[in-house]
Amino acid sequence: MRLVSLGLALVMLVFVVRLLQVQAVEADAYAARAEEQRYLSVVLAAERGEITDRAGTLLATSVDAYDITADPKLFTPKESKAPNAPEQAAALLAPILGKDAGELAKKLRAPGSRYTVLARRQTPQVWNQIKDVKKVFAEKARADRARGGPGANVLAGVLSEPSSRRVYPNGDLAAGILGYVRADGRGGGGIESMLDRTLAGKDGEITYAQSGGRRVPTADGTRETPAVPGSDIELTIDRDLQWAAQRAISEQVAASKADRGYVIAQDTRTGEILAMANAPGFDPNDISRADATALGNAAVQDVYEPGSTAKVISLAAVLEEKAAHVGTRVVVPNRLHRGDRLFKDDDDHPTWYLTLAGVMAKSSNIGTILATGQLGKTQPEANKVLHSYFRKFGVGSTTGLGYPGESPGILAPPQEWSTSQQYTIPFGQGLSINAMHATSVYQTVANGGVRIQPTLVRGAKGPDGRFTPAQAPRKTRVVSEETARTLSEMLETTVGSDEGTGIRARIPGYRVAGKTGTSDRVDPELGRYKGFTASFAGFAPSDQPRVAVYCAIQNPTVGSYSGGRLCGPVYQQVMRFALKTLRVPPTGKEPARLPVTFDPST
Repeated sequence: MRLVSLGLALVMLVFVVRLLQVQAVEADAYAARAEEQRYLSVVLAAERGEITDRAGTLLATSVDAYDITADPKLFTPKESKAPNAPEQAAALLAPILGKDAGELAKKLRAPGSRYTVLARRQTPQVWNQIKDVKKVFAEKARADRARGGPGANVLAGVLSEPSSRRVYPNGDLAAGILGYVRADGRGGGGIESMLDRTLAGKDGEITYAQSGGRRVPTADGTRETPAVPGSDIELTIDRDLQWAAQRAISEQVAASKADRGYVIAQDTRTGEILAMANAPGFDPNDISRADATALGNAAVQDVYEPGSTAKVISLAAVLEEKAAHVGTRVVVPNRLHRGDRLFKDDDDHPTWYLTLAGVMAKSSNIGTILATGQLGKTQPEANKVLHSYFRKFGVGSTTGLGYPGESPGILAPPQEWSTSQQYTIPFGQGLSINAMHATSVYQTVANGGVRIQPTLVRGAKGPDGRFTPAQAPRKTRVVSEETARTLSEMLETTVGSDEGTGIRARIPGYRVAGKTGTSDRVDPELGRYKGFTASFAGFAPSDQPRVAVYCAIQNPTVGSYSGGRLCGPVYQQVMRFALKTLRVPPTGKEPARLPVTFDPST
């Protein structure tokens, strides 16, 4: 009896010590653990700001969606009353969510977890479908319990949280500019990435008591930090003009079976981008089906040799340095020996007797080499002067657009130019640019020699409704107004003269300035020349410019590869639509009609 009494006393002593430990010594710690299991913290996603065009037309917005979540504890055999609840639930949810059943089951079996996300940003229709299935299983469970059964319900722990889903109402329109939103809700490219912080806002958080996976509305201790919505972004582009540009470039790329193409329209007075279209494109509503090579914005990310559209820079240097004037006579032979090679023009021809305006109009490589050779007493001096003008026009540095992944192009220092580069760079080979560079060059000439930093964003409207305009773009004088005016007249001759290469860019009733380009293309995979880049650049009306347009098509494989034939029509379509959209009337003034050739006998 004494031994039994002693044993009982020892057991009771252990119980007392343990009770003291739990209720007195470690009471706070156990209480904290209980609170941790009882309360659940959930992120309140901020509503992402909208993106609109310059007229307020929606280009990107967010709609109601649901994150499908679950409480893994409710899928244990004890809680669900089913031995394989995770597998059964996963099999039911997989076809609805479009997910792998094995991955879903793995998440539902998470040991010790009370919260897991099965799928993010699902449509209300998806959640309604899940609710219908849950309702069926809940009714079966009640009926089973009424008959004395366990009442197993394998979907009781499937829940939802309000969220939002990014939608692009116009499909692939302006996708290269807008970019897309990743599965984690962050911007994955374009404006969505460039202005992610402004658009995203600031997430909030709510902590509430829960029981059995459901919120307890009467419980104390609920804490909530409201989410702050993101700001709306207004772009400079015009949706209708963007549509016209995208259609024109897509049709021409498809017709010529080219690798890709791009076209940009820019307001010459403000620097605002009115349209920037790429082909092929992608639908940001469904990135999973997009071709990886089409993602991004090739108009600012691709680099290539510009060809003859760059001659406007070379002849701008010649005019500005007063090395020649518009009527300077240039005798152009069929071949020209310089350095280690013979240079030629696009076509074999007898000796041409051209004015400087004729060199531009007929896009003569030889004439351009001869003209730029007058920039210095020696070729190295001429190279240094020419290089300085390419830099002034923005070649070799980013345009200031601020777009993610924009390339600065390639322009080597003049002392590093090879023997052939000294003579190819004047006519646009041996250096690289992107399409935004080229557009900016012609905007500069159209704006009287003043380069305006290109812009895509007009401003942002915050949650309080206040509109904050974007920072004013930087302006830089590149050449004199007189030089710019002369270049405009020379470019007009390229389009207006029957001897010019840009006749397909003519627009009835308007004076049009433009320049063709056809250059050898460096194949990015082979690392050598293969195929061509066709291009056309210009502005209108040439005497009172409002819009600059640039088009380039990479590696056309069917039909002509000439810039005038391929990109001239694209330029014309986009320019006509732009002039109509902006309600720009014809000026009614007669063109200068500069002479293209001269009589050698006089």
